[in-house]
Amino acid sequence: MKRNYFILLVIFLFAFGCKSQNLPVVQTGIEVLRQNGFKYLEGKRVGLITNPTGVDSQLKSTIDILNEASNVNLVALFGPEHGVRGDANAGEKIKSSIDKETGIPVFSLYGKTKKPTKEMLKKLDILVYDIQDIGCRSYTFISTMGLAMEAAAEAGIEFMVLDRPNPLGGIKIEGAIAKKKYFSIVGAFPIPYVYGLTVGELANYINKEGLLKGGVKCDLKIVAMKGWKRSMSFKETGLPWVPSSPHIPNAETSYYYVATGILGELGVINNGVGYTLPFQLLGAEWIDSKKIADAMNSLGLKGVIFRPLTYKPYYTKWAKKHLGGVQVYIEDINLVNLMSIQFLFLQVHHKLYPEKDIFSLSSKRHKMFDKVCGSSEIRNAFFKNYNYSEAKHLIEADLGNYRKRIKRYYIYKYRTTDP
Repeated sequence: MKRNYFILLVIFLFAFGCKSQNLPVVQTGIEVLRQNGFKYLEGKRVGLITNPTGVDSQLKSTIDILNEASNVNLVALFGPEHGVRGDANAGEKIKSSIDKETGIPVFSLYGKTKKPTKEMLKKLDILVYDIQDIGCRSYTFISTMGLAMEAAAEAGIEFMVLDRPNPLGGIKIEGAIAKKKYFSIVGAFPIPYVYGLTVGELANYINKEGLLKGGVKCDLKIVAMKGWKRSMSFKETGLPWVPSSPHIPNAETSYYYVATGILGELGVINNGVGYTLPFQLLGAEWIDSKKIADAMNSLGLKGVIFRPLTYKPYYTKWAKKHLGGVQVYIEDINLVNLMSIQFLFLQVHHKLYPEKDIFSLSSKRHKMFDKVCGSSEIRNAFFKNYNYSEAKHLIEADLGNYRKRIKRYYIYKYRTTDP
């Protein structure tokens, strides 16, 4: 009898152990807020800025979680790029509407209005932000967050960030710090292209460093995650990935977004957008794939390999055209400098195809390229001789000081082995 009991106990513990292994290692801000009974929102009229990435580990929307909570009064929704339910494409203007699922008014923050107005906020006590970011300055969601923080400060209401993991981790920092002259919705703050913070930490940094317009500061509350460490990949969190936009289908795509996204702004070389591997490809009709792959691999870059391929995009300006180029394989994000890949590709391309002058061919796109880079200095330095080394110092300028400044705003530890 005791033997049978022991066998049953072993089976139970094994089954429980297997099941527990499938549980997320990390609890996001919305889950921590719910675990605490939504106490901080009790008695307050709540506005929520979110999109389809605002979910718990079982993929239930933060909209529905707050709306169903008996002690939460959710009275307004605010839609960033792509909309609160994700029914708009990149760059498509959003209109204010009524959410069909809840009947709650939805105010657009990606159309004529990008910052909540006093009229939108007059019936609110607190604005809550819950959006999964990708850790890159040019992604518009953090600009929306900053504008909403400004509006909250001006309206005298509270602002809460429900924190989420940074899929680029909390260690990697790359790219020039944007200059004020070039601030826009694709870069609203003086931070590097890869800024190395969670959105909660970033909100704290922006607020306390006086980076909001006019130096205003909002009444900020961060609901921190449980279990996240700075060195974690998104896969290690155990959380499901909801595409943060149509061309970021998985968390790893954020690596490639950094590696090729700026080059894509020039509109001459396709970076996989329009094909099944967004941001993972670099190609054009005139490129010999083997020749350029060999040239890229001969650079001996650590943590990345380039595979020759030809492909035919399904949409965009390259639709149905046969392109030759490379597929970028990032083997170790900790070894590779992501930002450098696109500039080195342009450098190699210029040596192989000097008659295809990317600078001249992209003249109508230089303004957007500069906004994403953070200044025009990088473009001017690089395209002078198509030499990455001549622009590298500008791309990496002041990153040492930035690293020092942001450490005081860290909420989370470094290693996954930390207690």
